[in-house]
Amino acid sequence: MKAKHLISIIIIGLNFSSFSIFGADHKPLIYQIDIKKEIGSTTWLYVQNGFKEARGLKADVVILHMNTYGGAVLYADSIRSTILNSSIPVLVFIDNNAASAGALIAIACDSIYMRKGANIGAATVVNESGEKMPDKYQSYMRATIRATAEAHGMDTIVLRNGDTLVKWRRDPRIAEAMVDERIVVPGIIDSTKILTFTADEAVKYGYCEGIADNVDEIITKYLHYPEYTLHEYKPTAFDEIKGFLLNPVFQAILIMLIIGGIYFELQSPGTGFPIVVAAVATVLYFTPLYIDGLAQYWEIIIFVVGLVLIALEIFVIPGFGVTGITGIICVTGGLTLALINNVDFDFSGVSAGEAGTASLKVFSGLVLGTGVILYLSGKIGSKGIFRKLALETSQNVSEGYISVSLDPAKLIGREGIAKTVLRPAGKVMIDDEIYDAVSYPGFIESGTKVKVVRYETGQIYVEAVTVDK
Repeated sequence: MKAKHLISIIIIGLNFSSFSIFGADHKPLIYQIDIKKEIGSTTWLYVQNGFKEARGLKADVVILHMNTYGGAVLYADSIRSTILNSSIPVLVFIDNNAASAGALIAIACDSIYMRKGANIGAATVVNESGEKMPDKYQSYMRATIRATAEAHGMDTIVLRNGDTLVKWRRDPRIAEAMVDERIVVPGIIDSTKILTFTADEAVKYGYCEGIADNVDEIITKYLHYPEYTLHEYKPTAFDEIKGFLLNPVFQAILIMLIIGGIYFELQSPGTGFPIVVAAVATVLYFTPLYIDGLAQYWEIIIFVVGLVLIALEIFVIPGFGVTGITGIICVTGGLTLALINNVDFDFSGVSAGEAGTASLKVFSGLVLGTGVILYLSGKIGSKGIFRKLALETSQNVSEGYISVSLDPAKLIGREGIAKTVLRPAGKVMIDDEIYDAVSYPGFIESGTKVKVVRYETGQIYVEAVTVDK
């Protein structure tokens, strides 16, 4: 990557030369992207859109205006890769903080500039509670930040005595010390502390090219552009919404709502609230992915086919077999494939990490969905906001409710008169009381003498009495 660094310097030098030659006819275009919030799906969206626009405008330099305490390593790694692979020189201005994931992104840039009093470092991987993650996570981060520092290559320094010294432009060992307190860098950090540089320390040890108060000072003092055009990336409201919808935690919640909504809808007749929740969650899940080009129409079709197969298995086909299992595979497959940046059925450009991340999101959503189903299945109908989703009313005797009376069973063997035609249902009179009855067998004409032969499920059954001559 040393060649890339040299190319960046040459490009900046050529831009300055062209400005000097052509004067006001050529003003270098500086494209600025702000990273002033937690590193996540929204920040990643800013960088994606910003670099795309910078390439379209043929910007001379991209400057990241950074002030962040870190965020998700997944998105920081994606931003890092975009910077390392950029054909446009990328600088970063650390306006106070470049901690954790922010430090990884900053180290990826071709040049680092810091405000006086700013900091860079403390890149240990932690969880949502701020607790240090197990060593396997730290190991990955150590390798990533080390590789990022190594990507800038080595410089050859000619000493006064004519000898040459080859040294890393950014010492990978120093980068590792920002992640792991066990890393020792003699004269800089011992084995008990995580490394964080101040601006002056970063300059001293090769992790900062200069100190500045603002972006303008970087451009005029260090890039030597007395006149320039500054274009800033302006996020839209849609960017904010889309970034939120693409958050992996929110995507897992959407999957949970899809699975849970479908399950509870299948447990109750008609169309109700659960299926509405599932439908809205499905739209929110697939829409931003489809707009981004990740989710393709056939992946959405696979998901829908999976739902149809599951419905057929439950309502049409007895038991649970191949159809239901195929439906589950299609549903999970559609959800997973929508997160992968494949082209039709070509997965050659999909990395194992991307596939693993997509699978983890879907699996997390399925686990959450299953957990919610088990939890709510025990809560629905008992108390809380879910009590209205199920019929829980008890018809107690103390409240005037009674079961079917068994008194008519005492009429078995008694005789009476058919008051209406029994075809086969009708009415009979027994002991001056009128009862609903069913003839057994055949029809019985009105006025015929009848006898009660049995009583079942609240119904009297009678037969005609034969009169002996």
